[in-house]
Amino acid sequence: MKFDTEVFISYAHLDNQGARQGHEWISDFHRALAIRVGQLLGKEPQIWRDPKLHGNDVFADTLIERLERVATLVSIVSPRYLKSEWTRRELEKFCQAAHQSGGLDIDNKARIFKVVKTPVARDLELPPLASLLGYEFFKIDPESGRPREFDDPDEKEYWIKIDDVAHDMCQLLEILESDRPPSAAGKKTVYLAETTLDMADEHAAIRRELLEHGYGVLPAQTLPLVESELVPFVRSEMARCNLSIHLVGKTYSLVPEGGMRSLLEVQDEVALERAEKGNFGRLVWIPPGLQIQDERQRKFIECLRLDPRIQHSTDLLETSLEDFKSTMHERLNQKPIETKSAARLKQMYLIFDRQDLETIGPWRDFLFEHFEVICSVFDGDEAEIRAYHEENLRLSDVVLIHYGAGSEIWLRRKLRELLKSSAYGRTEPFRAVGILVAPPCTPQKRVFKTHEAMIISQFDGFAAEPFAPFLNLAKAG
Repeated sequence: MKFDTEVFISYAHLDNQGARQGHEWISDFHRALAIRVGQLLGKEPQIWRDPKLHGNDVFADTLIERLERVATLVSIVSPRYLKSEWTRRELEKFCQAAHQSGGLDIDNKARIFKVVKTPVARDLELPPLASLLGYEFFKIDPESGRPREFDDPDEKEYWIKIDDVAHDMCQLLEILESDRPPSAAGKKTVYLAETTLDMADEHAAIRRELLEHGYGVLPAQTLPLVESELVPFVRSEMARCNLSIHLVGKTYSLVPEGGMRSLLEVQDEVALERAEKGNFGRLVWIPPGLQIQDERQRKFIECLRLDPRIQHSTDLLETSLEDFKSTMHERLNQKPIETKSAARLKQMYLIFDRQDLETIGPWRDFLFEHFEVICSVFDGDEAEIRAYHEENLRLSDVVLIHYGAGSEIWLRRKLRELLKSSAYGRTEPFRAVGILVAPPCTPQKRVFKTHEAMIISQFDGFAAEPFAPFLNLAKAG
């Protein structure tokens, strides 16, 4: 694929009026991008934009012909850009030409670069811009919530964004101009999970670090905001990766339409699911000393810390960002983690009343030979205990309720909580649910029946044989 022009900048001319005296935003951007791309490519790039005032000008045939020979398009997104008929035509014609010259996406990289000068609502963006990750040339003021645009080419934040665009652009241009196949064999790809606005700078820094070291980074487009579309999309993206990275801040993220879990929680759960299939690792970073006010986010973080599956494929770090980067590179340089779902011990949640704490030992020890056993807890803050219980109901493969000193009312309440596990984010049924009817023997226990669980009677104390049907069911699922 050979092109006459590497980059075409599509913009609304109103946006070239800089807020500062003597500065033109588009002209400054053009100049800065040309400098940085030239430095990275080692040659002067061909970057072009139409300088004419469009007004009532006819959309020239010469412009259409030139767009057919352009490698990449930069869309300077703003409210005016979306309302301009001229920029709509430029975008449309470039897409048509791109489909005739290799497609809009090459090696998971889009040939359109969405540079967001002024934020606009996602549902107002033109296709295919709405699905692309953008380079935001603004920052949201945490106090007022208003965007502050980067309009000074001398400020550091401006050049960091220019550098991000230039690095991604040069990677794509090298692929387009080379004769090698798009995907480089053996090259590791990382899933960098979408996060919240308070972690935007750290997210950008990690992404920049990965790209500069030659790693592929997914997702290459924005996440779907509908639960039924989100989960399959994240699964398909992670299937192409060796590692996922999750940055967890103080803010609870958006809940997709039709779902009950946030974007962070969905991505985290799919990563754990992916790790069970082998050759995959998961890194979670929580900034040290994080002050959390949102109860939902506090609960999510506590669940991350307590999740027993963390030992199999995950490192959770609460350290400096630089230390986290070091760990990230160590993990990427390691051999793939072999964790096969079939070899992993199933997780059992053993639920019992506080009164049975001293007598549960024989059953717990026996079950530990067959499962990763997670037991009820009773010490600590009430909210933390509740969060721990709900997380176990969401994540465990098997549940066994020990019906000992607790009353039948207590038992029925626990069964109802199992039925509500989908409200805690559970998406699949339990492999097996059992009720261990243990001493003391009572008339109510002798006649107890339910269709909601398999009953294992142990009125005379622990015995291994009666567990056989339950163990077979749990292992067969």
